[in-house]
Amino acid sequence: MQGVKTVRDFVIDDYRTADVFRKWGINYCCGGNLPLAEACSAQQINQADLEKDLKQATRNVLLSNGIAFNEWPVPFLTDYILHVHHQYLKTALPSLRQLLASFVPGHLKKYPHLAVVQQTFLDLAEEMEEHMKEEEESIFPYVKQINSTYHQKEKYGGLFVRTMRKPLGQTIEKEHGRIESLLHQLRAQTGHYSFGPEACANYQVIYNKLKEFDADLVQHKHLENNILFPKALEMEKCLLQV
Repeated sequence: MQGVKTVRDFVIDDYRTADVFRKWGINYCCGGNLPLAEACSAQQINQADLEKDLKQATRNVLLSNGIAFNEWPVPFLTDYILHVHHQYLKTALPSLRQLLASFVPGHLKKYPHLAVVQQTFLDLAEEMEEHMKEEEESIFPYVKQINSTYHQKEKYGGLFVRTMRKPLGQTIEKEHGRIESLLHQLRAQTGHYSFGPEACANYQVIYNKLKEFDADLVQHKHLENNILFPKALEMEKCLLQV
């Protein structure tokens, strides 16, 4: 079979294909040495359907580096963070939890360091879920209301801020500080998500997914810390001076 691409090869070449093979019940790790056609035949799977899923999973969506997030209206930026970054986390966190739970216990002898990697990720995931809940239920609605009050030049805008104000600056600084600390720990424990050629397919998938999670979180926090929340705090300041 030399020269024939196996299921494992697909996953090693692009970790995003792992979710597709898992969906169709095809082993891509230690037993993933079958060519795609044979694996499909063994599972009585329509290869064309599976290949369609593979194509969709590996489709690259690029955002221009020239996107001026700072110029976006506050409500639109808030919705972008909610529907892009929060939605990503709501899918990625359970998926990574499941991957780690199914892989780590049986491989601690070979990869003992994964115990602390798993725990740090679980702590970070819990922190992110609590943080997202607070943002969606409290902070984001408040930011939108502040924006509306500011732009409508409401006469009693300052009174609204004094009455409804959350400790926005303190809350953000405290929660984002914990998230940043855990993220630094995760990077250190994984060697910035690096692995050698001997790492099995599942190990590589986990580290690549953690790396993807890290990159999304960096962008997510940038949009909040450097653009959205400073705008909200500045509008608060202006309203309090009215």
